[in-house]
Parts: sequence; C-alpha cells; structure tokens
Amino acid sequence: MTPDRGILDILLVEDSTADAELTLRALRKAGLGSQVLWVKDGQAAVDYLFDEGEQPRPKNDRPRLVLLDLKLPKLSGLDVLKRIKGDDAQKAIPVVMLTSSSEESDITAAYELGANSYLVKPVDFQHLAQLVVSAGEFWLLANRMPP
Repeated sequence: MTPDRGILDILLVEDSTADAELTLRALRKAGLGSQVLWVKDGQAAVDYLFDEGEQPRPKNDRPRLVLLDLKLPKLSGLDVLKRIKGDDAQKAIPVVMLTSSSEESDITAAYELGANSYLVKPVDFQHLAQLVVSAGEFWLLANRMPP
C-alpha cells in the first residue's frame, strides 16, 4: 500500500506477505493508518526513512509509527532500529517490534537499542488483528509526540 500525499501514518516493515496482508487488513478494518507504506526488507525501510532510495521521499513525510519485524532480508530489524534511534531527526518516531521471536536475547537487544514496544505475533489472525489494532490505537490516537 503506497501513501498518497501528506503525512505517513505507519511504515510497516515485514517480509512475510501473509503477515503484512493480515496487518494491513486489520488496520483498514479498524480505520487506523489511512496512510501506510509496506516495505519488505530492512534496507528498503532505511532507504525510505533516510531518503537514500532511488525514489525521493516527499519532504517531511516521516511515519508516525514504525511496525518493524525482527528477522528481515538485507538488513535486520535490529539494524534498522539502531539506525532510527541513532539519528536525531528520526529517534522520536515510535518503533514497535512486531515479530514472531519471543527469545529473551531478541527482546533485550531491541529494548537496548531503543524499541518503544516489543510485541510477539500471535499465530492466529484474530489475535494478530487485535494486537495490531491495540498498538495502532495507542501509538496513533492516544500517544502524543513532539512536533
């Protein structure tokens, strides 16, 4: 799903087509994230966030939320997280790790690098949809960000 003009609500970084489609469906059904960009690997996320890709990113079009998988091709989720949280212009963007890994070492590493939240993907669609909607409601509607 490609954003139109305006502010990007969510950058979804997910290599699994099935998980991405379920996430996008849950967000649409809940009326969250009218502007969502889905990228399939960590390098594509960095290219977009830091305007390093072939297609220029619209000026000031930073996401309000990043949903980031851990195990990604090209560049891992932890590498993407490190890049985001290490950059003064990007570090305030909330990053929610949305992954199938419940390994303590992955959870610890994500929080040490500045993850705002770490959510383990449930196996079934209904629970995944509820989890995504809850995260979206909190970060997009309830949470307040600096300008």
